[in-house]
Amino acid sequence: MAFENNDKAAGYWRENLRLVLGLLAIWAAVSFGCGILFVDVLNEITFMGFKLGFWFAQQGAMYVFVALIFVYVAKANALDKKYNVHED
Repeated sequence: MAFENNDKAAGYWRENLRLVLGLLAIWAAVSFGCGILFVDVLNEITFMGFKLGFWFAQQGAMYVFVALIFVYVAKANALDKKYNVHED
């Protein structure tokens, strides 16, 4: 990966870090928030026969994590094209 100049490289990594931190914040909110902090409130709701707080703690956080991987791939590819460092 070769950048045209140092300013473009710094901009790329700044945007990439912002993307990663944003996605990690979403994952933390879902896994920690829905699975631990708000479990009592969410357990009042049923989802596919399970209490929603239990479902998030056992499966939902993993589904969100996998979805965030696909979001990261799409956004990272767009970022690579924006800074002209994509693979041909």
